[in-house]
Amino acid sequence: MGKRFLSVLLLALALSVPLATAAGASPVWRFNGTELTGFETIAGSEPGGRLFLPGLTTECETKFQALISNNAGTGRGKVTEMTFKNCTTSSAACAVELILTEKFPWEANLITVSASNYVVIKGIKVIIVFSGAECALGGKKIIVTGSAGGLYANSTETITFSSSTYPATGTELTALGSPVEWKGVLSTEATGSHHGEALTVS
Repeated sequence: MGKRFLSVLLLALALSVPLATAAGASPVWRFNGTELTGFETIAGSEPGGRLFLPGLTTECETKFQALISNNAGTGRGKVTEMTFKNCTTSSAACAVELILTEKFPWEANLITVSASNYVVIKGIKVIIVFSGAECALGGKKIIVTGSAGGLYANSTETITFSSSTYPATGTELTALGSPVEWKGVLSTEATGSHHGEALTVS
């Protein structure tokens, strides 16, 4: 009886290994459906990404560059550049005098949450200075730091950052001691040897 029980237990454990592996599998970068090997550079933009600061919304043209790869069965990346330009604010009293991004590269990785694939960017640092005599934030050096998770859509090859993607990925941006949301839809496009190929995550 003991030997039979042991045999059944070992068989059950053996059968459970592939299931556990599949359940814990991480998404990877693919080009035209084929898993990426080595490295690739990608770039993208967003015509009107928005930063929701306490009491003030800032809208900017956003561009980024990143280096992506697959490592140990997981899609990874390094954001090497991100710029915010031609910014406007939700207040006529406030103008964006300066906006800088620092501390590159920002590390990134892919995760799957409830069957949806996300790009998580960590180590973000954005410095903003507003101007305006009647601007409540005028002259202050505002530093936005933290991480952001965006939903990757294979059909459009875009990363969407929204109010739902932050709790889904356990990410958060803060400034002035309060939460900050960066919302926008970033396009993606390979700029290296895979230029012109469809970039998907699965």
